[in-house]
Amino acid sequence: MVNALIVILIVLIILIYQNLNRKIQILEQKISDLSKDKVNIEQPHHTFSETIKPENLQNEKVEIQENILSETTQDNSEPEKDWLTPLFDFVKQNILTIIGVFTLVLGIGYFVKYAIDKNWIGENARTGIGFLSGLVLIVTAHFIRKNYSIFSSIITGGGIAVLYFTTTIAFREYNLFTQNIAFLITCAITLLSIFLSYQYNSETLIIFSLFGGFLAPLMISTGQSNYVFLFTYISLLNIGMLITVYLKSWKSVGWIAFIFTAIYLYFWTVEKTDLTSIIFYIVTYIIFYAFALQNYFKTNKLSKLDILMLVLINFSSIIGLVYIFNVLRYEPLSIFPLTFAMANAFFMFREYQNKKFERNYSVFAGISISLLTLAIALQFKTHLITSVWAIEASLLLYIWKKTNHNIFKIFFYFLFPLVILSQMMTWAEYINGNKNLTIIFNPVFLTSLVVISTVIFNLILLKKESKEKSDTEFFENIFKIVCFGIIYFSGLFELIYQLSSENFIIILTYSFLYSISLVTLLLITKNKLNLSENLINTLIYGLLFLFIAHICSSQIVDAVIKNEIGFNFYFVHLIYLLPLLYLILKIITQTEFLKEKIGYWLVSFVVILTISFEFYRIYIFLNTTTIENLIQLEEHFSILYLPIIWAVLACGFIFSGIKKDISELNKIGFSLLGITILKLYLYDVWQMDNVSRIIAFIILGIILLLSSFMFQKFKNMLKNLVEKNDDFDDDNI
Repeated sequence: MVNALIVILIVLIILIYQNLNRKIQILEQKISDLSKDKVNIEQPHHTFSETIKPENLQNEKVEIQENILSETTQDNSEPEKDWLTPLFDFVKQNILTIIGVFTLVLGIGYFVKYAIDKNWIGENARTGIGFLSGLVLIVTAHFIRKNYSIFSSIITGGGIAVLYFTTTIAFREYNLFTQNIAFLITCAITLLSIFLSYQYNSETLIIFSLFGGFLAPLMISTGQSNYVFLFTYISLLNIGMLITVYLKSWKSVGWIAFIFTAIYLYFWTVEKTDLTSIIFYIVTYIIFYAFALQNYFKTNKLSKLDILMLVLINFSSIIGLVYIFNVLRYEPLSIFPLTFAMANAFFMFREYQNKKFERNYSVFAGISISLLTLAIALQFKTHLITSVWAIEASLLLYIWKKTNHNIFKIFFYFLFPLVILSQMMTWAEYINGNKNLTIIFNPVFLTSLVVISTVIFNLILLKKESKEKSDTEFFENIFKIVCFGIIYFSGLFELIYQLSSENFIIILTYSFLYSISLVTLLLITKNKLNLSENLINTLIYGLLFLFIAHICSSQIVDAVIKNEIGFNFYFVHLIYLLPLLYLILKIITQTEFLKEKIGYWLVSFVVILTISFEFYRIYIFLNTTTIENLIQLEEHFSILYLPIIWAVLACGFIFSGIKKDISELNKIGFSLLGITILKLYLYDVWQMDNVSRIIAFIILGIILLLSSFMFQKFKNMLKNLVEKNDDFDDDNI
């Protein structure tokens, strides 16, 4: 009796608090309205008189037209709503009520536990108290629902929670009734809560009901799998949800049901894969597809959450269905994406016939094309998760561009890293997977082709419409680099895998040539890809370092002389000269790369390395076919011919610098000449025989005289220029 009085007292305290809180909110609203009226009264009304000048008339007209266009665009677009704000407001305004109900339930629970510990009541009585407590809360909420609707909903939800937990404990702990009876009781509780939700017009209450309905199978589970019975129950629950949504337009109910259903379906699919699952996947697809089209059927409009549900239900269903077919080894895998594509294409043609090529048409067309693409990809045995995520990410990006709703942008940014991680796991199969993958037409590379296609599509969608720099340029460059990286590594890993049985020199050479060719292609198409100057310069630096690595690391001379590879492969090695010449003569001249002085030095260094190493290799090939005298020939080339090559190159840099008036080339030429002289006097001269020493000194002397002559000529040109132009001072020189 005392405990019952305590419960009633707590309920009365909560009611009094709720009443006072409501009155305080009404007073605050009235004060706020009075403050706004006072501000409006105090604001003076000004009239402006201004002479309109003819020259300003055109500008005013343009501004008015721009404002009208802006307002029209805003009116036509769906306003962005922060769907989290109502939830936070609800929790903030009713936090004490929620805590009160939770505390009350705990109090009842502790009381029951205390009574059990004291052996006051038996198991049947405990269950009866639990059911009675829940019903008391529901009845109490019923009588106060008119004046305290939200509070009543929360109280009712607490009562329903007590009924659910009482049923669970009575079945699992006390074994008072069988599993079938327990299930029937939970179904009855769910039906009662749905009925009350509809009667009270309470979205809050039906959310409580839905949570209880989906958790009920877990509450009465005995560990034995009866999936057909479980998903029949869940399908009936989802049908009830769909009817409620169409009657009341409570969107949150559908999303909660979708999350619970997806968790149950995926767990069942992995736990027990059989054909029966397909029936429930299709039923679920129809239910939630209809849920997504609720507004479309009523107003012929798709909201952002409706579009998101269309994307999720299509691709989540395909993942489960194709997984079942793949595990059970049924064919064809493309039947499901093709079927879903036809369903979406139906609504696309419906929009097409009505001549409405707007948001709805774009969404249905995007989903249809994505599903057709996925069907083709799966038919060629690509990896399921990677392909689905890649296509889904591109679809989200496409819808974001068409609707300009940030929710799709957020989901794209969330999903795209998962695509990268999944693709990396796919690449790992080159090492850990099947060792007999065919060229190109293998699951790993075909999956990479799907990802590459979506990445290219993403780059096209993200292409800027203007050339002006934006605040997000850095992040856009990072995204482009990541996309280029996916394209690059997809081809590189396939190339290395297919050449894995060849000599290491062949693998290394082809890898460098592939890398050089791809980066060169990116630079050739820089305008179409809308690459920024910073990104272009980064690619040029990367390409130059690739040239350096390829030139210096190649061991083709040793491999040819040892007969590990044929001499003809040397001409394959020389293919890099074509992109190098194109880079120097064409690409660099069209960019701002040479505005930095380091650019001249790096390009010149690559040119010096290229000429030096290739002349060395040609010299070796012409003079030996055995490995015994290789070291002697290398030393002879380094001492006799390399200084001559460097001296000629130095003269070429100096001459180009004078002719084109580029001071950096002059500095490079004289620096190389200085290095050549130091090398000659400090090392080479002591390793030569008399004849070679004489030849080297004569040739080097002639080159130095020519360099001196050009330098003097250059000085005279500057002197004449100073005499003709008084403004040309020493600083300019």
